[in-house]
Amino acid sequence: MSTPQRLEEIIEEFSGLPKEFKLPMLLEYSRKVPPLPEYLANNPDLLEQVHECQTPFFLAEEIDESGRVQIHFDAPQEAPTTRSFAGVVYEGLNGLRAEEILAVPDDFYTRMGLSEVVSPLRQRGISAILWRLKKRVRADLEARQAS
Repeated sequence: MSTPQRLEEIIEEFSGLPKEFKLPMLLEYSRKVPPLPEYLANNPDLLEQVHECQTPFFLAEEIDESGRVQIHFDAPQEAPTTRSFAGVVYEGLNGLRAEEILAVPDDFYTRMGLSEVVSPLRQRGISAILWRLKKRVRADLEARQAS
């Protein structure tokens, strides 16, 4: 398993922070989730729900011809922790090659020191977001190879 450079920078940024600054920094990432493109906003059936999240959370991905993945998330504004997790994943992984995303350690967030400020239940949310994203990327790659 390997951590992409941008995600590693985010992990290091968090791990070096004192506990009292981790939650405010995490919440900053909630603003980094861009709105859904119009075609996804108008076709919610193209999104997959991440049922493990406490709040309604949906994702979609697209792999372009060069194998780079565009990630799309939909989470309510009133769910800042979930949106923050999405922002971390988006900032750390969007635009990377599919293989790079599949190689990300499933528990990368533990190195961020979030257990000091976020409950285990919430931490499972970020784990589920990554797991579902990887599952969809893997399925996309398999479908491409089959065709």
